[in-house]
Amino acid sequence: MNGHADPLASLDPRLRWRAAGTADLDDWAALIARTAAVERPVWFERRADLEQVLESRKNPAAANTIIGFDAQGAARAYARITKNPDGEKAIGYGCVDPEWQGRGIGTGLLGWMEARTRQRFAEDAVAGAAARLRLHLEQQHTHQAALFGDAGYRIVRYYNEMHRPLADGFPEAVLAAGLELVGFGPELHEPVRLAHNEAFRDHWGSEPRDEEAWGFVVNDPLARPDLSAVVVDQASGRVAGYQLASHDAVSARLRGYKEGYTDLLGVRREFRGRGVAQALLADAMRRFAAAGMDKASLDVDSENPTGALALYTKMGYVAVNSSMAWDKEL
Repeated sequence: MNGHADPLASLDPRLRWRAAGTADLDDWAALIARTAAVERPVWFERRADLEQVLESRKNPAAANTIIGFDAQGAARAYARITKNPDGEKAIGYGCVDPEWQGRGIGTGLLGWMEARTRQRFAEDAVAGAAARLRLHLEQQHTHQAALFGDAGYRIVRYYNEMHRPLADGFPEAVLAAGLELVGFGPELHEPVRLAHNEAFRDHWGSEPRDEEAWGFVVNDPLARPDLSAVVVDQASGRVAGYQLASHDAVSARLRGYKEGYTDLLGVRREFRGRGVAQALLADAMRRFAAAGMDKASLDVDSENPTGALALYTKMGYVAVNSSMAWDKEL
């Protein structure tokens, strides 16, 4: 165990714990859905997302997931972490069945994630990096906020979920000369990955995405390449910017409206100030509306250094929900 405490030591003995496997997919997804039905998060993992988790080579499920089952074999709690081999943080995910909350199981899951994070940092041996675990939480989940605070986590960043009604019409946006807006297809997967890594290198908390991580983006079960677009520099053929979108039909039924969601929007530094982001967002709105969506939506770091929040507000987006990133240095 690399000289670190056994992660299993903190887990509640009333449940039987094991790493997630393919045979657990249905029970695992059902646990998350039961929890989401009560807690009503904006988004939650579905079976197809969990299949991707099990496919990861960087974060093999055998070592980085844990599920607790009751005596009848029902999944009642789970946790997992992900970490880039050279990354400066691990990110934790998890939930406890509402019927089993209030018994200290969540505290045990935090302990498991922290112990496993320490192991990962020891295994990866990143020079000068202190073990750090990051958790994301929506503002309305106050019971989890209390748990995180009591466990020594602190809020390090705020994010805004923003909506823009499509019935309000569309803003006009004109690209600078020499730039062309094109559809997003497989031939652009790698060029856009490289552009993304460049565009986000000055963003707080962002880490470069390798081929595996990018594969999870472009092959996401909710991804909608038909609602996505890329701006290309005609002279060089380089990707200047991109807008990658998704649509969640389950969320649409639960929330009562259809939204086209911009998962990623980025512009390379040398192309900023030439109308690229505005053109991509205006194009996204038109694509969303043509596909029958009611709203365009996205999330933005409230302290984004590129002035994204001001841009989105100018284009008619309004903040409707907040979430936070919580960190603990281990």
